[in-house]
Amino acid sequence: MTGQNGAQTLLIDADDTLWENNIYFERAIANFISFLNHHEYTPEQVREVLNDVERECIITHGYGLNSFALALAQTFERLSVEPLTPGLHETIAGITHAIAEQPIEVRPGVADTLRYLAERHRLILMTKGVPIEQAGKVERSGLREHFSAVEIEAEKDPVTYRSVISKHALASGTTWMVGNSPKSDINPALAAGLHAVFLPHGDTWILEHEELAEARPPQRLLVVESFAHLREHF
Repeated sequence: MTGQNGAQTLLIDADDTLWENNIYFERAIANFISFLNHHEYTPEQVREVLNDVERECIITHGYGLNSFALALAQTFERLSVEPLTPGLHETIAGITHAIAEQPIEVRPGVADTLRYLAERHRLILMTKGVPIEQAGKVERSGLREHFSAVEIEAEKDPVTYRSVISKHALASGTTWMVGNSPKSDINPALAAGLHAVFLPHGDTWILEHEELAEARPPQRLLVVESFAHLREHF
């Protein structure tokens, strides 16, 4: 592509694209379900309730660890016969805090591939969540130097993508969104007129699952098996 189109702009997702993220939340959820030890609901049923509560908390509190901790506490209150005492609340909070203590685990091939891509294209990191949490991850990852800009959004929808396109004066014909989430990375980027690269991740958050939209020519949608495979296309 570089030979035909010259330098392009790649908007690149962070969580579960550049580094691992959801696996730590999944471990925390497993610990929470074990701690709850519900005698009537199966673990799958508890998870369904938690998913519903998380959706509600996202609307009122956005993404991030505080919203997740609140969702766990509210799920406990809905399902447990015991009241949520200060001691139990502290235990649940500890399950969440364990996520924050995890080191940044950069995914295989990411660092070398970013170095390769940054020499040829303009890279903008585009993530969503709590600004202080996401900015901290970016700095701790050691990957900041490869990006000309970092955009941390409350949500990643078509309106947000159009705003980023306007802010950075991006040309839709030479701009791609790269990420693992159909809901936040691929579908809204296509809706905003961009090309997209879908990078499947086996542990993508269930609330980010969505059927992939189709790219309407001249838009393009690529599917790559690993981040390193971006070298074959860019």
